[in-house]
Amino acid sequence: MAPNTVVVTLEKPENISLIEMKDSNRFEEKQKGSSPKQFTWLLLLKAHRILAFVPWLANNLPTVFGSVKKRIATSDPNEEDPRYKGRLYIFIKAFLAVSILALLVEVFAYFNEWELINPTVEVQNLVQWCYVAWLNFRVDYIAPVIVSLSKFCILLFMIQSLDRFVQCLGCFWIKFKRLKPIAEDQDYDVEDGSSFPMVLVQIPMCNEKEVYEQSIAAACELDWPKDRFLIQVLDDSDDELLQHLIRDEVTSWKEKGVNIIYRHRFIRTGYKAGNLKSAMSCDYVKDYEFVAILDADFTPNPDFLKLTIPHFKGNPDLGLVQARWSFVNKDENLLTRLQNINLCFHFEVEQQVNGLFLNFFGFNGTAGVWRIKALEDSGGWLERTTVEDMDIAVRAHLNGWKFIYLNNVKVLCELPESYEAYKKQQHRWHSGPMQLFRLCLPAIVTSKISALKKANLIFLFFLLRKLILPFYSFTLFCIILPLTMFIPEAELPAWVICYVPIVMSIVNILPSPKSFPFLMPYLLFENTMSVTKFNAMISGLFQLGSSYEWVVTKKTGRSSESDLVSLAERESKTANEEKIQRRLSESGLEMLGKINEQNEVKVAAVVGPAAMKTKKKKNRLYRSELALAFLLLTAAARSLLSAQGIHFYYLLFQGLSFLVVGLDLIGEQVS
Repeated sequence: MAPNTVVVTLEKPENISLIEMKDSNRFEEKQKGSSPKQFTWLLLLKAHRILAFVPWLANNLPTVFGSVKKRIATSDPNEEDPRYKGRLYIFIKAFLAVSILALLVEVFAYFNEWELINPTVEVQNLVQWCYVAWLNFRVDYIAPVIVSLSKFCILLFMIQSLDRFVQCLGCFWIKFKRLKPIAEDQDYDVEDGSSFPMVLVQIPMCNEKEVYEQSIAAACELDWPKDRFLIQVLDDSDDELLQHLIRDEVTSWKEKGVNIIYRHRFIRTGYKAGNLKSAMSCDYVKDYEFVAILDADFTPNPDFLKLTIPHFKGNPDLGLVQARWSFVNKDENLLTRLQNINLCFHFEVEQQVNGLFLNFFGFNGTAGVWRIKALEDSGGWLERTTVEDMDIAVRAHLNGWKFIYLNNVKVLCELPESYEAYKKQQHRWHSGPMQLFRLCLPAIVTSKISALKKANLIFLFFLLRKLILPFYSFTLFCIILPLTMFIPEAELPAWVICYVPIVMSIVNILPSPKSFPFLMPYLLFENTMSVTKFNAMISGLFQLGSSYEWVVTKKTGRSSESDLVSLAERESKTANEEKIQRRLSESGLEMLGKINEQNEVKVAAVVGPAAMKTKKKKNRLYRSELALAFLLLTAAARSLLSAQGIHFYYLLFQGLSFLVVGLDLIGEQVS
């Protein structure tokens, strides 16, 4: 048999029993020959996809540039909130002016072939002598200061990263061991409603016409004996017609047998804390054991109370049961997707780990059930800060009350869809804790809780997670990094600006694995938000005026598909369907029409009819972010002279990120 012959024997031969094949290497040659062709086709396919992207880019770029040009042309220098334009904005503008001047000098020196570092060339003129003198001064006096400051910020950065890593380990341990709070078996008799504890449900709201109907409906549909819970609609709206609409909605549910009342304060002091404090002062509150707080855009499932209240049984020292937030509009735009990453980490990791191992965490202000006795023992709601939820949680913790977090109980709510609303929300969330820290520090030090709990409150809860995080994030990546481009002797190592931030971003994104495609936008956006958080932290720490302002986060009134289905079922089963429809069509629409007319009259009286016609909702320009964008891009241009590759790319993309945010191209776009 020939050496290149292959024999194949079949078990059940019919017509073929032996196959001889000569020159079997021909297959290998053919296979080798086909590989370059396949590779060529692959390249052609990739090239086709790239070419298909070019027309899309050509069609959309003019639209984007047109929007930017129009936004700049129609912008008003005074339209931005004054709280975001203060000394920090002046400092950034001054830094930008000096950076541009320094870049011009460095470019001039570069093209004249002067040495940029430790020059040894002979001085030829006065300009070069000044430049050499600047280099010597920079090396001897400025660089050591920048190096020391950068080392301090890097130390804070690593401590904060270690804290997050330890929290993630705690979360993995919870998942591995399947740890979770377990409620005792309840002996509630469905036929005997008296076996259920008395629950007060509070819905604080203020000028939230987009969401009041769905929040009231969700509260009225809670699966709890109707005579064992009372719903308080706490309306702080300053529009009389909107008040009538909300009161009308409450009346319609009361006619269906729901135990619900409407409360309105004539003097709106203390914002949400004042509203809740006023509601808790009612005489009938003493008949209730628990209070559930639901903000106007929160729609709990009917079993919310049955999943939370049982945890209080057998736990007399349990003061709070907190549920998780779930977002109906998390995929609405890039801004909501990035917010979802942050909040998923907050609930999945921070709240769950702190709740299970420490029995303490910051109350989220809504979607929680309090034991009324815990509120009373802790001093009730106070109006001294804009974070009344964190305030009551800290005071309850100092009084020995424990908290439980339920990660599997989710309450639907909304995320801010516009950058303006998100920025105002973050300003309040980061200025309030610093207010509270100043006020609570003496009480923490003198309290009777253990030294370990005191250390956790002071160093971890307040300093590390509320003060240090925005401080180093802004100082290190927005100030020191661009500064080191002009002072190469203080250059930051690559692992600080690239590797560690990427690793920590991956850690933050683990609780929401579907968001991994947004890893790099998330990293850049978090650094972009550092200017807002740093400004808010400073205003709260030093009691600046903007730290005491409360702005209600704008709602859109979006509902999930389950909300729409339940609404349809409710309307189909109700006996008063015709009455409700008539009320909505006649009274509701008439009220909404009057609201619009009243608002137009008010605006016309203030700004005049001519100005009223041009006053429309629009996207804004944010000058602090724009100034930082140009600062980082200037530093990126300087890094090219020193051939700093990774620094250049980071500064370039971070500068573009600031530019996108400054032009308000992220989030909701108003046509």
